[in-house]
Order: sequence, then structure tokens, then C-alpha cells
Amino acid sequence: MLQNFFIGCSGADSNILKTCSQGEQNKYAGIGATVFFTAVMAFIASSYALYTVFDSVYTAVFFGFIWGLLIFNLDRFIVSTIKKRDNFGKEVLQATPRILLAIIIAIVISKPLEMKIFEKEINQVLLEQKNEMTLANKEQLALQYTPKVTQLNQDIASLKNEIATKEAETNALYDIYISEAEGTAGTKLLGKGPVYAEKREKHDTALAELKTLKTTNAEKIAGIETQIAVLNTEYTDVVKNSQPIIDGFDGLMARITALDELPWFPSFFIFLLFLAIETSPIIAKLLAPKGEYDVKLEEEESILGSWVTQKVAQRKLIVTTDGDINQKIYEDLKGEEELYGYKKKKAEELLRIQADKFHEVQVKNL
Repeated sequence: MLQNFFIGCSGADSNILKTCSQGEQNKYAGIGATVFFTAVMAFIASSYALYTVFDSVYTAVFFGFIWGLLIFNLDRFIVSTIKKRDNFGKEVLQATPRILLAIIIAIVISKPLEMKIFEKEINQVLLEQKNEMTLANKEQLALQYTPKVTQLNQDIASLKNEIATKEAETNALYDIYISEAEGTAGTKLLGKGPVYAEKREKHDTALAELKTLKTTNAEKIAGIETQIAVLNTEYTDVVKNSQPIIDGFDGLMARITALDELPWFPSFFIFLLFLAIETSPIIAKLLAPKGEYDVKLEEEESILGSWVTQKVAQRKLIVTTDGDINQKIYEDLKGEEELYGYKKKKAEELLRIQADKFHEVQVKNL
């Protein structure tokens, strides 16, 4: 039963193979087994690849099964259409397009399995890429907020410098009126005279202005610091919201790109393995000598071709004979007076009917 199933997978004519030796049947069963297991590997590979896209086991298995059937049908078609001929060059020429198709199928099958086999290495590459993307994303987003924050910090520094300048001015006025009172500067008269009172008044005025300035600038600085806090919070939220996009950067294309960054030799070895599996039935058919099945199949095709040629020739002869007979019949009918009179009578009736109809149309128009 299993042998019959694999023979069906090979695309060979089971009725002809039943009349062949057991060795010939085993050969085609082996070819069919290769076709079947290649389709199974295609199913597994495509299911994994589609799982990385849809993140759904059922969807991946369903479409993977469809893909496996497609690969099975293609492989079966490729193997079944290669027929042994007496000219090896013609056989190679016949197999060339099928070998190219087999190479394409091998690439399609091997790529997803490579991603599964090197999954840990790919994850490491993706992690490094995600870290680089995270840093780049933060730097890019910071370009939108850093200038604003820098300008606000400069405004704060300007307000603080304004207070510091006013403090220095007030302290200088304080030193002046104290020195006037001590007699160490100004009029150099010891005591609190009119000059002292004038300088003291200037100091007190400046001190009051300083207090007012501190209060006003403190309110402005608090408002600016609030703006800075809002911008920092907004920047943090934007970075946080964009991070899931970076974390989700592990789709099919990202993994294929990461796979290309790994050493090429292991991937190439796996590709060669699948290429050997995919092309082995074709190569086996090309290298194997013409077997019992090939001879019987060629005989069946020859019988069918002869039968078709015979039928076509018979149909051509029937058409020619029928034409000759009809020609002779109509030639004989030319001399029949009765037929001539009957045809003349019918023609006269037709002419009368046409004349009557024409007369009725003319009268109606008038």
C-alpha cells in the first residue's frame, strides 16, 4: 500500500509499472518518496515562515499546507514529464527548465528552515539592531525637544543672572553707605550725615527692587521649569510609545536580512542539501539507463500515436470520398427534367409572392 502511494507520488503510470519488475517499481517508489518528503519539508518551512508573519499557528498551518500541496504538485509534474530517450543531449535539454525550477523551489524551501535553524543567532543580530534603532530613535526624537529645553534653560540662566547683577549692585551700594558712615570713603567724615542718608536711600531702593525682582523672576523660573518638565514628560512618552514598534521589528523580512549578516557557508550548505533533495529525482532519471518502464511507456505512446495517425487518415479519406459522391450525385441530377420543372414552378411562385408584397407596400405608402 505504501509502495503504491509513493508510486502515485512519482507521477508514473501505475498500470504500466504493475507489469514491470519489482526493482523497477522500487525505483519509482523511491522517486515518489523523495517528492513526498520534499513537499513535507516545504510544508514545515512555509508554516514557520508564515508564523513569523501572522503570529497564528492555525493560519500558518493552513497556508503552509496549501504551499506544501503546491510544491508536491510541481515536483510531481517535473519528475513525470522527464522521459528517457535514446539521445542524452535531448534529455538534458528537456530537463534544463525543470532543473531551474527545482533550484527555485529549493531556495524557497531552504530559506525558512535556515531561519529556524539559526534562530538564536538571528535573534542576537536582531537584538543588536533593535538596540541601535532604540538609540537612534531617542536621538532623533531628542532633536525635536532639545532645542526648546536648551532655550528655556538659557532663559532661566538669564533670569538668574539678572538677579545676581542686581544683588551685586545692591551689595555695592551697601558697601558705599557703610564706608560713608565709617568715614573710610566718600566725604571721609565719621557719622551719619546727609550724604550717608542719600546713599542709604539709594541702597534701600535697590534692595526693594531686588526683592521684587527675585519674586518676579522666581515666578518666571518656576513657569519655565514647568514647561521643561512638560517637554521632558512628552519626550519620555513619545519614546515609550515608539518603543513597541522597534520591539516588534522581527518579521519575515527582518529575519531574512539578519540571516544575510551571518556567515554564508552554513546557509549555503543547507541550500545545497535541499537542492540535492529537490533535483535528485531528475538527476536519477537522467543518469539511470533506459528501464523496463521507459520501454513500455514508449511502446504505449507509439501505439497511441499510430492509432491517432490512422484515425486522422481515415477521417480525411471519408471526407474526400463523401465529397466525390456528392459531386457525382449533383452531376446526375442536372439531367432530371422532373426536378427541373419542380424547381421552375417553385421559383415562379416565389417571384409572384415577392411581386404581390412589393405592390402592397407601394399602395400603403400612397
